[in-house]
Amino acid sequence: MAQRFIFFLHLLVFVCLIGPDIEAKEFLKFTGGPGGGTFQYFSNGISLRLSKNIDGLRVSTQSSKGSVENIRKVNSKKADFGIAYSGDLYLATNGKLTDDTTRYSDVRAVAFLYKAPAQLAVLKQSGITEVEQLRNKRVALGDPGSGAAASAERFLKLVGLWNQIDRQFLGYTNAANAMKEGDIDAMWILAGFPTRALIELSTTQDIDLLHVYPIAAKHGLTEELPFYQPTFIPANTYEGVLHATASFFDSALWIANRKVSDGIVYKALKEIYSTEGLAFMTRIKSTAKQMSITGGLTGILTPLHNGAERFWREHNQTLSYQSN
Repeated sequence: MAQRFIFFLHLLVFVCLIGPDIEAKEFLKFTGGPGGGTFQYFSNGISLRLSKNIDGLRVSTQSSKGSVENIRKVNSKKADFGIAYSGDLYLATNGKLTDDTTRYSDVRAVAFLYKAPAQLAVLKQSGITEVEQLRNKRVALGDPGSGAAASAERFLKLVGLWNQIDRQFLGYTNAANAMKEGDIDAMWILAGFPTRALIELSTTQDIDLLHVYPIAAKHGLTEELPFYQPTFIPANTYEGVLHATASFFDSALWIANRKVSDGIVYKALKEIYSTEGLAFMTRIKSTAKQMSITGGLTGILTPLHNGAERFWREHNQTLSYQSN
């Protein structure tokens, strides 16, 4: 907590210092996520680092509801950079988002940031131990327009439960509070672990995580949704959850509008993926420990920005995707 406070203090001081006296040739906007969320930590950190260390560049941050909204903002040039899940980007690029056949063709992947596993939490006192037991239960799915809500819909439709539950569109903090008050029976999260909402909930309530991968695999998860891959959430990630949980993850990606200068994207990657840049990002958010040169293209199934392609090729990393 102290490190985060210090970071935001530095950020405030920096914002105060950059004014009309600083000459910037490029002003870019970076769309992140809800305040206090992982997306926003990453967008704030990257924006601060780029504005401070790349001459002539200033990057401001915006909050948003999350992944899907960010794709739309970046595609329309309401934002230049953003963060989105690989699955949402894959579907958006191919015109397959839920109830949206638009092909978002101006969004490009820049780099992998971190793995975001699905986490389906319940209270132990509920007696719910299997995903199938969620029929007729109240389930919080995440904010509308968020990557969490989009992934929850895909998962629940895949396993045949989408029309069998009482759907509640609540963000993580509100969902945790609602679970504590007995207003919902389960909450879905797609984020790096441990997640603050569940950490806080587990300090006052006995929680459990449901195994989501076995039932998803039974229904053809990786064939139907190739951007999801299996993983385990370790035992004791949350207080009282003593077992490893079989889950699947999506990859959180840095994205850009394809019209952002190739040179700027190249310089941005060179700065953030330097030894100093990666150390800085890890201080901002420990989840950034997953960032590396060798893993920089993890989970990307869509075209790279030209500036990113140049950077990753120079580091002997190539992307194997099928253009559509």
